[in-house]
Amino acid sequence: MSETTPATSLLNQQLDALLYNEHNLIANLSNASALLNQSLEDLNWAGFYLYQEADDELLLGPFQGNVACVHIQNGAGVCGTAFQTQTTQVVKNVHEFPGHIACDSASNSEIVVPLTKNGVKIGVMDIDSPSLGRFDDNDRQELEQFAEILLKHIDIA
Repeated sequence: MSETTPATSLLNQQLDALLYNEHNLIANLSNASALLNQSLEDLNWAGFYLYQEADDELLLGPFQGNVACVHIQNGAGVCGTAFQTQTTQVVKNVHEFPGHIACDSASNSEIVVPLTKNGVKIGVMDIDSPSLGRFDDNDRQELEQFAEILLKHIDIA
């Protein structure tokens, strides 16, 4: 991404301005996925999976990119692992990740950030790239900040 610190990155400033005075979950996730897709290079998917407690699974939410898996079990694949462990997963080569779910065979690397606000687990932000090793620790820091800004603009029950 960039050499700027996460709190001052242009991407995060754009998100904060884009979501100003809007708190609807679906509207904000939709705009956030579009912003990620148009702002970051070398992506083939950027979007969200939302937690469905009754089924203990992640359900496809707003996204930009190719068609995607609709249901992901909690703990399965990169998204389910990030959600279950509540830790960001940076995967340089998804084909080496145990239990990887190949929703798009063109994806080779992935970063997944869990989304939790006030103790409520909302889901995950998932970003895929066709390139191996696309994401690094700088990306992790910036996208975790992106998630914090996004959550600030979402009302939860």
